[in-house]
Amino acid sequence: MDFEALRKYSALHPKPAGLTLQYGTAGFRSRAEQLDHIVFRMGLLAILRSKAVTATIGVMVTASHNPEEDNGVKLVDPLGEMLHPSWEEYATQLANAEEQELQKVITEICQKAAVNLHKDASVFIGRDTRPSSEKLSQSVIDGIRVLGGQYHDYGLVTTPQLHYMVCCQNTQGQYGKATLEGYYEKLSKAFMELIKQSHCSGESQRHLKIDCANGIGALKLSEMKPYFPQEVLIHIYNDGTKEKLNHLCGADFVKVHQKPPGGLDMKPNERCCSFDGDADRIVYYYKDTSGHFHLIDGDKIATLISIFLKELLAKVKQNFTLAVVQTAYANGNSTRYLQETLKVPVHCVKTGVKHLHHKAQEFDVGVYFEANGHGTVLFSKAAETKIRQLVKEEKDDEKREAAKMLENMIDLINQTVGDAVSDMLVIEAILALKGLTVQQWDALYIDLPNRLLKVQVADRCVIDTTDAERRALTPPGLQEKIDALVKKYKLSRAFVRPSGTEDVVRIYAEADTQENADALAHEVSMAVFHLAGGKGAPPQP
Repeated sequence: MDFEALRKYSALHPKPAGLTLQYGTAGFRSRAEQLDHIVFRMGLLAILRSKAVTATIGVMVTASHNPEEDNGVKLVDPLGEMLHPSWEEYATQLANAEEQELQKVITEICQKAAVNLHKDASVFIGRDTRPSSEKLSQSVIDGIRVLGGQYHDYGLVTTPQLHYMVCCQNTQGQYGKATLEGYYEKLSKAFMELIKQSHCSGESQRHLKIDCANGIGALKLSEMKPYFPQEVLIHIYNDGTKEKLNHLCGADFVKVHQKPPGGLDMKPNERCCSFDGDADRIVYYYKDTSGHFHLIDGDKIATLISIFLKELLAKVKQNFTLAVVQTAYANGNSTRYLQETLKVPVHCVKTGVKHLHHKAQEFDVGVYFEANGHGTVLFSKAAETKIRQLVKEEKDDEKREAAKMLENMIDLINQTVGDAVSDMLVIEAILALKGLTVQQWDALYIDLPNRLLKVQVADRCVIDTTDAERRALTPPGLQEKIDALVKKYKLSRAFVRPSGTEDVVRIYAEADTQENADALAHEVSMAVFHLAGGKGAPPQP
């Protein structure tokens, strides 16, 4: 290792005094001006990780749904998955090391992770449309050059596209071609094959208005438009030419505020959807004839996909296991509908995509979505091999047709990570094939009224949870208090969990009416304030 080059380059990317950041589920996120040293060091870490696993690693510069002034960086592991948890710790250590300790920290990581510095390394880089992203991705390249690795800079891409490229590269092209054209061709071909079989009524089915959060999704959808069939009429709004990224628009804004984004004119019963800033989340919505806004979130997306997959799996008559993975934030009525009406097993895990992804890998077909619209479907290797074999060899027409549809679903879904573009095409195909309107989809079940609150506390670590974050172990007496409050309301539940990033406790409550959900959420927030060291003024109803 060239320590002289490390010292020289590191001095060009100095760490601000007193700044410490933690690598979490979303990687590092902060104000853009605080991140130069971090992205430089993540260039270094990507090379170490690549040498450790003898594979290409991805580095994505984005802060997703955060305001435009922020930015962030995250690493992508060889199969397009998130960085291994043990390396999240190395990322945090490397990011927070003082200038003079860098060499020592790198040497320690090499020892702990058995990194052979003589091996080749390769890194794929991508970035979103933030004004700060280009300069930050140059700093990543500086880090890569210091440790002497190959890199390919894809420039402007959605986060899921970079995950896809990394997976293609490391499967020697089995997953697809590691180019944007390869991505567009694979998805559009699978989509066209699927909707060929739809006997869909009228043109109106295929009109879709898309709010792209003034982000990268708009650029990439425009590039993909020529690949779509004539019947698909997508109308792009919030394309980034006029307004700021994520400002009063995007999937996160729509989900949190339960209202349509700015910059998109909605007529009654028109199908609309929103991507987030880096296009890895999607939510749908519409206005009914009385002007009432209806949100279709990740829970309902998972339900639609599960209905479709369950029907196809029944037709191919293989004993494939199908399951849905949710977090405690999933609406209670979605869980009830999946378990009781659809008879699909549901598993609850801790909040965070990595927990959902990991659990979904246990089944032949694992569907996971967070309520915020981030999710995908995973197919086991065995299930995929069997489905592709049935397409080639099955004599029975119905079975073969169902297998063909499943094969197209496998190719249309980005199994590496939640992907707004891919998920949108999956949803559009299912609605067309089943002849469903957005209203019929929405009417599968009615969401229980709910409320999200947060309470500031002196130290979030006083709250410890169990049972996939649905029950509080500490502080003493808090869970008993929540249990007593929940008993006062019909169809109710509530849970509290510490934030992963700030000293606040997040509270979720649902009940039979909005009034009751609000009352329960407020009472639970008071209990948290008094029992868990609340800061400032007590919560107001």
